[in-house]
Amino acid sequence: MNKQEAFYDFVIRFNHLVTKNPHLITTTLSNIFTMRLIGNKTHGDLAEIGISEFINQFMYDFRSLHVGKDLYRAKEHEEDIKIINEITKIDFPISLKAYGNGPLQLSTDKHAILFPFLDSFKRENIDDMQMIEKIIASPEFLEFGNINVLPLIYDEKKKKCNIMVFDFVKAKNAIQKIVLERKDKGRGRKHPVYRFFDEKNEYICEVRYGNASANALQRGLWTHTKNAAKYFNSVTNGWIDYSDNHSLVKLFSCALVATAQGHTEAMPALARDIDEQKTRLVK
Repeated sequence: MNKQEAFYDFVIRFNHLVTKNPHLITTTLSNIFTMRLIGNKTHGDLAEIGISEFINQFMYDFRSLHVGKDLYRAKEHEEDIKIINEITKIDFPISLKAYGNGPLQLSTDKHAILFPFLDSFKRENIDDMQMIEKIIASPEFLEFGNINVLPLIYDEKKKKCNIMVFDFVKAKNAIQKIVLERKDKGRGRKHPVYRFFDEKNEYICEVRYGNASANALQRGLWTHTKNAAKYFNSVTNGWIDYSDNHSLVKLFSCALVATAQGHTEAMPALARDIDEQKTRLVK
């Protein structure tokens, strides 16, 4: 089993756990998205910690390490979490995303190679299958399908969340056309994109502008959770309802002015609550 296979095995096991025990993931996601009451971007960073702890507490065959921001410069991949399969001892990275339902960045393309590579073909419409196969098999596209992304997609108005995994294998096999689109009318996008389409001319994904002047949100590999829905697999078996936990906000408020001793004394109560949840765990 290689690292990519290990990731897909993890996704299957994750899905099995939340299918049997939906209350566990509902509680965790409710707590994560409650963080939007504190700040619009707070939930993204805390999702990394929350999902990592979820794995450690409830997925007994796996161990998770939150990589953290301090190791950013040393990261080989775009990982936020490293997971170790305790049975096989294989470890693999996961990039965790918390995005609204719509555009989703799969890779930042930090070396800015994808767009210039596609540009080198000097064609605005690539529909020759031999050329497409050459592109997908190229070193520049090596990361296509080799990125372990676990996206937490949310709809804040409806208070719903869906953990959706992009099926890179299905997407790669479905590409029939690559089209350069220079403008995005009505959206104010300044840079061009290469969009990938299937045999029904339906959207799969896109490569955004890759010049050094482009920031991380203007470049890289992107898709769209609505427009490319058939290329996603839901780990949570579709949308699940979540609710704001105002007690958690109050807990954070108090914790920020409490001492380390107070935090230590509060930990046993939290541990007892987690253990109680484990007693209701269906295997």
